[in-house]
Amino acid sequence: MALAPQFAGHRLGVAAAPHTLEIYLDYVCPFSAKIYKHIRETVWPFVEQKYPNKVQLIFRQQVQPWHASSTLVHEAALAVEQIDASKFYPFSDALFARQKDFFDEAVELKTRRDLVKQVSEIAASVGVPADKVEALLQNGTGEAQNKGNAVSNNLKLAIKLGRQTGIHVSPTVLFDGLQDNAVSSSWELSQWQEYFQSKL
Repeated sequence: MALAPQFAGHRLGVAAAPHTLEIYLDYVCPFSAKIYKHIRETVWPFVEQKYPNKVQLIFRQQVQPWHASSTLVHEAALAVEQIDASKFYPFSDALFARQKDFFDEAVELKTRRDLVKQVSEIAASVGVPADKVEALLQNGTGEAQNKGNAVSNNLKLAIKLGRQTGIHVSPTVLFDGLQDNAVSSSWELSQWQEYFQSKL
């Protein structure tokens, strides 16, 4: 499935690759963290070596609003991407590594501004200026207008895509646009190898 230019950082691999592996992930979902780490560290390197230019990996953002910080951390990833698309995956690596800092219990006594500062510091750790991220995440003050911030429109697009595709949980995997519920976050590399062998 094509990516709008503002989501260019969501892709690994070449845009002309004939096959797509799309993974809907939530930054504060433990199962998303598990599959993401495994794909980044072992599965994707295998795909690039075994099937060069045959598959593109697309990270689809799946906000799960029952987690208090889900919206904000996904906004942060979009802000990072807007500043420097090449940092989307390094930021995602760092955010997943610090996932528990954004679990419900960890954010219970924090304000939105506290959390904006936290995600901006994570962005700085991968080379994205914290002040630029903070600026994109500011909702403003004064008269209540409910306008959101500089990444709200992109967040809406990400959420609408998941809704129209019928995605309900994370992680959810689509291969060539078709949802495949057989894929598990617990799969080992050998299972992924069998999977790609059956698909390619």
